[in-house]
Amino acid sequence: MYALVEDSSVTKIITNPKTMVIGDVRYPAKIFQLWSASELNAIGIYEVVFDNSNKKDEKWYINTNQSYDFDGNEVTASYGTATPKAHADSLWTQADSDDGDLPDDKEVGDVKTRGLKYNLIKDLKITVANELSKTDWYITRNTEKETAIPSAISTHRNAVRTKQAEMETAITNASDTPALETLYTYTTDSDGVQQPRPLGELPTLES
Repeated sequence: MYALVEDSSVTKIITNPKTMVIGDVRYPAKIFQLWSASELNAIGIYEVVFDNSNKKDEKWYINTNQSYDFDGNEVTASYGTATPKAHADSLWTQADSDDGDLPDDKEVGDVKTRGLKYNLIKDLKITVANELSKTDWYITRNTEKETAIPSAISTHRNAVRTKQAEMETAITNASDTPALETLYTYTTDSDGVQQPRPLGELPTLES
């Protein structure tokens, strides 16, 4: 990615090499492949240097748009301060209604946007449903034919639900976004061995 700098300000971002008109001169796209950095700089074209130090995991944060800054030698693309995603649901308010933003099928107090914790627990429920679906046929067979459910199957399904409840509680009780991140973060010990994440994992059925 390149930027066009005019009067010490970034005036255009060039995502793909293309013909450029700078001043009264038309330059072919091939200058991006054939010219040196100093030759491009001489006509105001600089390769963009990316600074991702403020960029955070979009699972947990909302990043700003990138801004472009020219310091006299290079153009840098950087992010502002990321905002943690809201943990709780946001609701439609009377102000939304007064401003004409309330959809026809919604009322004041209805959910406007689901919060991060809701979505994390929703994902967990999907994972639980997928795990339980592997043994649902035992339940169906028991219902239709009264064939006994093996004790190992019942034990496993109960263990999945118990762990689900523990995980949901941990998510719900997380005090802030870093605490949520920590629940899902795997670490390695001094020997490079991956350690369990604090949230833990759902039990799986031994084959």
